[in-house]
Amino acid sequence: MRILITNDDGARADGIKLLEEVARSITDDVWVVAPEFDQSGVSHSISLHEPLRVHQEGERRFLVRGTPADCVVLGVEHLLDRRPDLVLSGVNRGGNMADSIAYSGTVGAAMTALAVGVPAIALSQFFQGVDIHWETARVFAKPLIERLLEIDWERRVAPNVNFPACPPAEVTGVAVCHPGHGFIDGVRVEERVDVRGGSYYWLQFRRAKEPVDDPTCDIAQLWQNKITVTPLRPDRHGEGDWGGFEARFADLLRTGTAPDLS
Repeated sequence: MRILITNDDGARADGIKLLEEVARSITDDVWVVAPEFDQSGVSHSISLHEPLRVHQEGERRFLVRGTPADCVVLGVEHLLDRRPDLVLSGVNRGGNMADSIAYSGTVGAAMTALAVGVPAIALSQFFQGVDIHWETARVFAKPLIERLLEIDWERRVAPNVNFPACPPAEVTGVAVCHPGHGFIDGVRVEERVDVRGGSYYWLQFRRAKEPVDDPTCDIAQLWQNKITVTPLRPDRHGEGDWGGFEARFADLLRTGTAPDLS
């Protein structure tokens, strides 16, 4: 199996290093094509009006001065000597769930992979406060990816995986669920002035402090320390059973119980 890895936090981020370790425990044919700098929040954006610069760091590692979607397109269509069997995007620093899915470069890379005909999984490590429990993603990412690969799911669907903000021993289960709403409570605009007197602006999402009133959605499940798997299509979600994904996954994993991913 050939795996292409990318992310939106940048090629030197902790999460992509973790994901590369996980991928190499699955196959020795692993390629990394990732943004040179942090590209959080760019969604599916591709660069149409600027050239893309690529710096090679090793035999199968490329840094792209572009977006996660640029990285997927370059990797699949040009940099690799043959197409990958799977794209893994992440592991993102922070959750990609509910409203934030629309802005996520991590999810955008996975959706772009679908657009060029390659199955993809997006992975994120949710955190609250200052502690990021990377060990939770490290423990569960490989067995979860392997379980997902056992499913003959609709290839227009990309599983969006979020690991909860807790140590591995406190994970309470795995839930296939839908995106919630209300996680983003507006956007804060901060105006500053540069040394020449010109204004510039920083944008920052305001996060809702309380869980939404939908106990079955991804936000609520993450707050219950569950690993969430949200099947996404390019239309973000839609109706129905996502091409049989939920039923097939439930056959392999007891949804909502303590995770047995061995």
